[in-house]
Amino acid sequence: MSFLFIQPVSYYFSKDKKLYQAIKNIFGFYPRNIFLYRLAFLHKSAGEETLHGIRINNERLEFLGDAILDAITADYLFKTFPTKDEGFLTEMRSKLVSRVQLNKLSQKLGLEKLVRLDSSSTNIYRSFQGDAFEALIGAIYLDRGYRFTRHIILDRIIRHYFDINELVNQEVNFKSRMIEWSQKEKKQLNFQVTEEVGTGYRKQYIIDILVDNQPIARGQDYSIKGAEQNAAEKAWSKLSEQNNSRTEG
Repeated sequence: MSFLFIQPVSYYFSKDKKLYQAIKNIFGFYPRNIFLYRLAFLHKSAGEETLHGIRINNERLEFLGDAILDAITADYLFKTFPTKDEGFLTEMRSKLVSRVQLNKLSQKLGLEKLVRLDSSSTNIYRSFQGDAFEALIGAIYLDRGYRFTRHIILDRIIRHYFDINELVNQEVNFKSRMIEWSQKEKKQLNFQVTEEVGTGYRKQYIIDILVDNQPIARGQDYSIKGAEQNAAEKAWSKLSEQNNSRTEG
């Protein structure tokens, strides 16, 4: 696929040279229609108004990219695990393309630096990173087609940034495990938002887990769900250590 490295003529006359080069550095190819990629990084807080009074941003591309990413990931997992059931495949897909995972992936790729947003707006959430990644997938699909997008997702993303065997053994829903444990042990379990720090897309939630009204773990994240999972993972680890100590004793 040597054609990926050929600079388009428009590159030399474009005000978007930095964006052209960023896409090349991250994914190994130069865009054909640079407008799509510019739009993919345009957050709604900085949306531009067209001649018809319609504000444009990356939300439509995000919608498209989400569907394309899901389809390619589902196809990949279906063929990689031919004997696994629907529940396993659904859980694995969540491990690959959950909002938390996409936000982390976006940070690793350096996409946050490319997103245009109004930093003074209070309507910005940390998920803008993962949203931009999905919008970028939508842009690649429209610019290059399904087959090319599949190559990028599989070879440049999944096989480069994920260890599938490790993901198989990775626990996803610690909150569910804590709930099951509390029901089995007849314990009262509560997830309590105790504090909110920061504002706008920098806002984070602090969650305490209480067992019989006693705090046993604390988690922090940019979403309540993420903070709950973070706290639940710490609580589960603590319970596991206690169980191991009793067993050894």
